[in-house]
Amino acid sequence: MVENAVKFPDDTDTLERFVRVTDSVEVAEELSTLLGRAPLFSEFTHDDIKALAEYMGVYRAQPNETIIREGEIGDHMLLIVRGEVDILKRGMQREQQHMTSVGAGTTIGEMSMIDGEPRFATCRTTQATTFGVLTRDNMAKIILEQPQLGAKILVKLVTMLSARLRQTSAKLMRFMDGVH
Repeated sequence: MVENAVKFPDDTDTLERFVRVTDSVEVAEELSTLLGRAPLFSEFTHDDIKALAEYMGVYRAQPNETIIREGEIGDHMLLIVRGEVDILKRGMQREQQHMTSVGAGTTIGEMSMIDGEPRFATCRTTQATTFGVLTRDNMAKIILEQPQLGAKILVKLVTMLSARLRQTSAKLMRFMDGVH
């Protein structure tokens, strides 16, 4: 197997301001803390996590750091391992509006990783936060090199995105019906 440092690119420029965990064993240990807690890993084994860790980078951010910025192009998704992140969206007058807060086990940025479109919202840490990063290129490598793992990840991502779309549609319908 190839070392984590080789599979996960060192030049992920938008992440260079964060402290990176470079030890592949520590990366796997960080990710395995989410087994049974993260929707993405609900059907994963320890071996799946160990294999996935070779394709991911793990970073640490301090409180009040922007880890994703609305409107920027992004080719990676983040998996919150520890900590909490506020999701903020610019309103009509360009002011930041708080949409929600997410914690350990939540993925963010997956839409841009998949479709290459600009980031939909800004994500800012509210406390010291550890997060895993999966790039689009590494997702493609997983699909080619470990197709069963790639299929598991894709099915989970599609399921999670579908659930979010259903929740958003339900909220929109309540809003349209005048029930906030």
